[in-house]
Parts: sequence; structure tokens; C-alpha cells
Amino acid sequence: MRPDIHPEYRPVVFRDRAADFAFLTRSTATSDKTIVWGDGNTYPVIDVEISSASHPFYTGTQRVLDTAGRVERFERRYGRRKP
Repeated sequence: MRPDIHPEYRPVVFRDRAADFAFLTRSTATSDKTIVWGDGNTYPVIDVEISSASHPFYTGTQRVLDTAGRVERFERRYGRRKP
């Protein structure tokens, strides 16, 4: 690897506010916000919209999609197909 062209790889906390879940990992992502972790050290924190704690695949919860409403809205917008 060439020196001085790669971003710094350091510990970062990713926080899912919706699920009140955070985890410490290593990343090149940067942030101006910081958080004091359980080990007493201060790390940059990056807020994410969804994580394994809130994703339906990992939690086993399913969202009900209104497919009939989507079809009707599509037909209103673009018209019904003539057979």
C-alpha cells in the first residue's frame, strides 16, 4: 500500500437511535460528534437509521405492505391498461 493516501482506520461507535442500540467497531468513517463508551474512552459516533437491532430481517418483525393501495395509486396515476 502506498503511504499517506488511505484514510485513518480507527474505532468508531455506530448508534441506532430508533432501537437504542450502539456498537463499537473499526471504520474509516468520520464524525464531529463523540460519545464516551463503557471503557471510559471517547470515540466518534455515527447515527444510523437502521441496524441489526431494528431491521425486520434480524428482529423477525414484518411490516404489512398495502399492495392493493399501491396498485390503485399506480392505476390512478398512469391509467388502467386496456386488454
